Amino acid sequence: MRRLAAISGATAGSQRLWMGQTHVSPATRSSDHHHGASETAIYVVSGTPSFVFLEDGRESRIDAGPGDYVYVPPYVPHREENPDPSVEAVVVIARSTQEAIVVNLPSLAG
Repeated sequence: MRRLAAISGATAGSQRLWMGQTHVSPATRSSDHHHGASETAIYVVSGTPSFVFLEDGRESRIDAGPGDYVYVPPYVPHREENPDPSVEAVVVIARSTQEAIVVNLPSLAG
């Protein structure tokens, strides 16, 4: 995954907001993780990314496409996937913290 900052402390002087693009290569998935106290809002620009959460002890999947929005609350374990074997997914991300908090987990259950 490739992240590009657009609005941040370094680029615009923001103090509590980070916003940028993430490019997710075809057939890629992140590790299971959460973003600590950071709230994350995602807007899908292109591709068909999936976001996987644990709900009632089972994996719950949001399959997204261009124009969709996804919200990830603080401390919620999840992973991002791009199941498409040939098309990159591009998303715009806004976070409530400047630092990219990523707490990797052994599984969605923690």
